Formats: sequence, C-alpha cells, structure tokens
Amino acid sequence: MYYYLLISLVSRACAQSVFYESYSGNVLSNEEVKVHLKKNTTFWCINEVLPCNPYEGRRLDGTCNNLKYPTRGAPHTPQYRLLPPEYDKDFEPKTAKSGEPLPLSRSVRTTVLAEGRVPDSRFTQLLTYFWVYVIGDVLSVHDTVNYIRWKPYCCQERGKTDKACIPNIIPDDDPVHRFSSVRCMNLTRPESFQSIGCLKNDTVPERIVTSTPIFDLSQIYGMSLKITNEKARLLKKGMLKFEMENGKLWPPSTKTPVNLCLLNQMPYEKRCHDTPDAGANSVLGPNLFVIWTWRLHNRIATILSELNPCWDDDRLFFTTRDIVIAITMQIYFYEMSPALMGFDNLVREGVISPYKEFRDIYDENILPQVSLEFPAVQRWAHTIQEGKLKMYDANGNYLKEHRIVNITLRTGYLVDNLEYITQGAFRQPAAKVDYIIDPDVSETGLGPHQLAADLATSDLTKNRYFGFAPYIKYRKLCSGKTYSTFEDLLDVIDPQRIELLKEKYKSVEDIDLMAGIWAEKLVKGGSVPVTLYCVVVEQMLRTVISDRHWYERPNRPNAFSLEQLLEIRKASVAQFMCAVGDTVTEIQPHAFFLAGKGNEMRSCKQIQKINLWPWKDFSCNTKQDNINCDI
Repeated sequence: MYYYLLISLVSRACAQSVFYESYSGNVLSNEEVKVHLKKNTTFWCINEVLPCNPYEGRRLDGTCNNLKYPTRGAPHTPQYRLLPPEYDKDFEPKTAKSGEPLPLSRSVRTTVLAEGRVPDSRFTQLLTYFWVYVIGDVLSVHDTVNYIRWKPYCCQERGKTDKACIPNIIPDDDPVHRFSSVRCMNLTRPESFQSIGCLKNDTVPERIVTSTPIFDLSQIYGMSLKITNEKARLLKKGMLKFEMENGKLWPPSTKTPVNLCLLNQMPYEKRCHDTPDAGANSVLGPNLFVIWTWRLHNRIATILSELNPCWDDDRLFFTTRDIVIAITMQIYFYEMSPALMGFDNLVREGVISPYKEFRDIYDENILPQVSLEFPAVQRWAHTIQEGKLKMYDANGNYLKEHRIVNITLRTGYLVDNLEYITQGAFRQPAAKVDYIIDPDVSETGLGPHQLAADLATSDLTKNRYFGFAPYIKYRKLCSGKTYSTFEDLLDVIDPQRIELLKEKYKSVEDIDLMAGIWAEKLVKGGSVPVTLYCVVVEQMLRTVISDRHWYERPNRPNAFSLEQLLEIRKASVAQFMCAVGDTVTEIQPHAFFLAGKGNEMRSCKQIQKINLWPWKDFSCNTKQDNINCDI
C-alpha cells in the first residue's frame, strides 16, 4: 500500500505539482513526503499545489489565493493569534495569578450567565441560523464529532487515562446538577497540528481545521476538485446533483448506513446529505442553509445555461459558484453584520463601503488566514440562540414546536417539516440579547448525543486549552487602555456584573476572554459585546484585504463587471428566502428583523430581485430575450 501511495504522489509530482508542509508552507523534499506516508499523516500535514496561474479563478482547495504563498488559503493551514498564547507547563491551561487553578468553567458560566427563556424584540431565528452557517465556512466539525462519536467516555474511568479527554467537572453546589447524579460533562481537547502528528508535541499546540480559511462556501462546494466532481457536481449545465422528495429539491443523500445523521429515527427518517463536506448534516441552522444554498446554485445555473447555451459545464458551474459566494458575502457583510454591529460602525472601520461601486484594498502581504480568536468569541452567539423551534404554516399560523437540540445530526427530520421550519425561521424571535442563556443550550446542548452538555461552559474550557491570554490583555489590544483593577473595567462592564466576576476570579488578570465577553456591555450602535466586535472587525478587514478573489474587487481574475456587481448589491436574505424557501410567498424585507412597523410582511413580488441578464454572453449568438432572469 505504501508503494502505491508513493507512486501516486510521485506521478502527480511529475505533473509539476509541489508538496508543501501544511503548517509552515515550506516545500517538502521527497524524503520528507515519505516520512508522512509512513506515519499516515499526508491528509493533514501535506498540501499538494499545482502551478499557480495568476489569471485563473478561485480554486476549490483555496490554493494560489496568495501567489507569493501558494498554500495559504488551503485547508489544514494554521490560524494566527491576535495575542501570544499563555500556558502552564506542558501546555496545560494557565493557572490563576495566585498559582491556584482557575475556577471551574461550569462554575464561571452559571455565575456570569443566568438561565432562562426571553424572546428578543428585534432579531429573528433566521439571523442565528445564518450566523452559524457563515462561520462554519471557516471551521470544521471534527472536534465535536470526536467527543460525540469517537471518545464519548471522557467522564468514565477510561477517560482518566486518555490525554485527549478534558471533561468539564460539575461542582457539588451546581444550581442544576446538585439535584442530579451528573458530575461531569464530556469534552475532548481541540485537535492540533501536534495531536494529528504534523508537529512535535514539545511545541505550542496550534489548532488544525479541515476547512479553507477563506469564505468560499466550502460547506457546499467542498475543498477538492476530485471529491466535488464525484459527490456534488451533476457535470451537466453547471448544476449540483440533487434528489426530489416530498416535492422538494434536496442535496444528494448518502446510501451508506454509517453516517453523521446519528439521530435519524429509523426506518422513517433516512435522509442524510452526501455532500463534499460532512458538516452539512450538523446543527439545524447550517443544515437549512446548505439545503437552501444548494437550491440557489441550481436555480442560478439553470438561468445561466438558458442565457448562454454555448457555455460548457465548467464555465457554468464556476460562474454560478462565484455568484453564490458573492451573494452570501453581500448578505453577511452588508445585511447581517450591520444588524448586529451597526452599519455606521462598520463603515467607519472600513469593513464595508457606503457606496455601491467597486472597492479594492487587496494586499498580497496579508495572508488569507483566520484568527484563532475569531470563531471562538463568536460562540457568544450561544447566548441568543432560542432552544425551542416554533413552526408555522405559510399563512403565519402557529402549528407546533420542537426542541432544536434534538435535531442536531438529524437531517431526516427535515423531510416532513422543512416548510414549517422555513416559515418559522423569519417569524420566530431569537433569544434576547442579554445575560441569559437558554436552558437547552446550557444543559442539554447536543440533545440525546450526550447525557448533559453546556455549550457555553465548553466554549470557556476550549478558550483555556487554546491558551488565550487573559481578557484584560484583549481589552488593551482593542482600546489601548491598561486594566489593573476590577474597577478599571467600568468602561466596558456594568458594576453588578463586575461583582459577579469578582465572585469567581481573585484577580482581574485571571478573567478568561469568554467570561469577560459574557459580562460586557454592548458596543455603541450595535448589539454585540465590545471585545467581540473588536475581534470580528479585525477578521472581516483581513478577509477583504487578503482574499485575492474578493467579489468587490475590479481587478481579480474573472471579476464582475460593474453592472454585475450592482446586481449582487441587491442581495438580501428576504430575496434569498423568496427564491429557495419552501412555501415562502411573502416575507418582511429585512428578514433578520421581526416583522413590524416599517418592516411589514409583503409579497415576494415586492422584494427586490437579482437579475442575471448582465451575465448574458452575446458571443453565443442566440436570441434568448424572453428568459426570466430574476433569481
């Protein structure tokens, strides 16, 4: 087997591809490649890169996004840190300033965040679904799958001898579990270049993820041309493979009994996506948007193939992919992010432009990477996730409800309920932006997959194993101000919440990043904590500056014309839902916000649409003037 793998790699190398170490980006010699082959670490530790062509479009595997550093943009490449890591010996979590262990993560969470259900008066569930979906584009689910499927025993005797296990201990005076027998919540260490075998264990643990570090919808299109061609592409008219069930279009379904849809209620619930990215079957929000985006791709590809019958499948597929990515990023940057962080704030920061024309701030010296802190702080979103899923019919009549945690890894449930879930997405409020977390998120988290799971507690524990610096150092990074006492925090945390932090932390220098964010005031003009805002703005700016194929650039390969960009600017989540949502015939125009005065429900015919006529190729020499080009 080793011989055939080596021959395969060598033969591909003869086709001028180059092998790079995924962590450093350095070119590997044949001898170094052989070492990884023997260790069976080629998937994680090696990136194969075919020669870069400065005139080609965005690659599926993210390589050649930066021509100076061809692997940066590819899967399994390192994240960067906003601040240097801080660990105790052997890279265990740092201790408190006193030398004692930091307070239990669960104890911090139950002190700083109360439990309860309070609906928001502004945001819809659709916002939380889209938020998790977009962030999932630069992450991977293997850490969660690790402790759900491969190491579910960390709270058992066996877990005491497994270094991968880092269970959350529940204190005896826990407000919930002092009444139960549960004293531990299962959790495993984040996978790293060290745990996978790419780097030696005597180096600082650096997280490894399977996705590309650029926003390219890898949940839909995958990260390998070979796998995408096999699993996703119909290889006809630019379309993705699809199946029809209950009169609805779905991504192709796996035919193998072993899959990630662990909660499907067999034999009735059989559907489980067989897409290039296994994470498509994960939690509800990303699962919904995978289905909807799959449909959007095929809708756009169908229109383009009618407009341009002389285009081959490749041109139709990659043009459609470019349009779908641009639509998604337009919604993320110009609709969802302003809703959360404030439009004026983001304009002032340079994250978005108040003008509709092109903008080009690309810098090849800025690498396309994601900061380790970026996805970590956004897990604050757990505090605004509603635990109950409310379902409605197309007329807005309430039908039933279901616990969202019980739909995780249960794609089969959607078959009979998708249209009702879709209607509820823009009718049901999200959880209120406050200091309260839904009991399902904080006690059951992953539904029947675990005896008990507190997602927020796990978030804080992972902060510690990532080696994040203390919260006050991030405050200094963001504000330039030095924080020496708890009272210094009054500019960003209310007095009563500072008292809660004092209950758990003896020194202001001990406060965990996540705990500080939980306690913070909201940014002026926005609805997110101030440090979360700071970290996210830094990443969004880096994304625009470092992505050679960013959709707003006029000078990228296969760039949009101005007329095409102006159509992309029309994108909205309401328009998206009208195009692909089941039974959606009316919706509020600002669908991340609840319907109400100034945002009344209206017919989809009144929602501004994207028109694909600017993509008409007149060299095809066909008359197709009667095509409906509206998405």
